[in-house]
Amino acid sequence: MELKDQNELRDSPAFTFRPMRVEDIPEVCDIEHEAFATPWTSGAFVNELTNNQFARYVVLEGEEGEVAGYGGMWLIMEEAHVTNIAIRDKYRGRKLGKRLLAELQCTAAFYGAVRMTLEVRPSNLVAQALYEQMGFRSVGVRRGYYTDNKEDAIIMWADLPKVDRTKGL
Repeated sequence: MELKDQNELRDSPAFTFRPMRVEDIPEVCDIEHEAFATPWTSGAFVNELTNNQFARYVVLEGEEGEVAGYGGMWLIMEEAHVTNIAIRDKYRGRKLGKRLLAELQCTAAFYGAVRMTLEVRPSNLVAQALYEQMGFRSVGVRRGYYTDNKEDAIIMWADLPKVDRTKGL
């Protein structure tokens, strides 16, 4: 996906991106419980935001200031690893996951990453289709990766667009 296309996905009058703050964690945890069989705890998010120098988390905020979705990644050297990405149930079906992933990709590229990776459940066909649309390709499997049911994880990688770091995000 071209950077121009990603910028179009990022811009919308109804939703805005901003860095995640500690005070967002209760809403983020609500979304975690809606989206995942084994949600992260609030303590895990506090640790990510306050202690992990590699972590970058963003929220997608709706018109009323509600957290509509969030995404996080670790930026290590030239690689970005998506840790989690989710949209609140009532906002699904509006292509906000695509916009959120585009935001993570642009942010990662801005910070110097040239590729991005993530894991996805083989049973999560909707997410796999989104990731493929956004340039990810399957490169392997982590056997028994998910602790709730020992489901494998598909490992996916994508090359990131080049950005002019002098222009900002």
